[in-house]
Amino acid sequence: MLESYHAKLQTPFAVLGIRTLGVRVTDIDYLPVGVACLSPLNKVAERACREIERYLVDPEYRVRVSFTYQGTVFQCKVWKQIAAIAAGRTLTYNDIARMLRTAPRPVGGACGSNRIPIVIPCHRVVSATGLGGFMRGVGDQALDIKRWLLRHEGVAVS
Repeated sequence: MLESYHAKLQTPFAVLGIRTLGVRVTDIDYLPVGVACLSPLNKVAERACREIERYLVDPEYRVRVSFTYQGTVFQCKVWKQIAAIAAGRTLTYNDIARMLRTAPRPVGGACGSNRIPIVIPCHRVVSATGLGGFMRGVGDQALDIKRWLLRHEGVAVS
């Protein structure tokens, strides 16, 4: 994993490590809350921080930053479906799988490969029986972030 960031933004649930290339955001990583912040080093990172801050104030706000879908053809199809999910709504892995005529497990794999969460809001994809996974994470930290984001958007989660 790359370690250099163009900004590190403190949020209530994590520090967001933001990487850019040219005029696009390429990665947003969830870093532990205690990681030192970094003021934006370029205009693209600055815009990403401002957009995310607007989302944190207004969960209905759609983060608008320039990015490119960087993945397999299948991953890009999944991410485009996820990007269409409105704030405060969720779909299951199976819902997306039916739309794409595939199985839920590869949809989950594509969610875990999402390099720009919040922009492509994979936290809005849940399992048929509960929260599901998040960030390919094992343990509570990843799911705590997913719970925070969903509650922020008004989704009831346990």
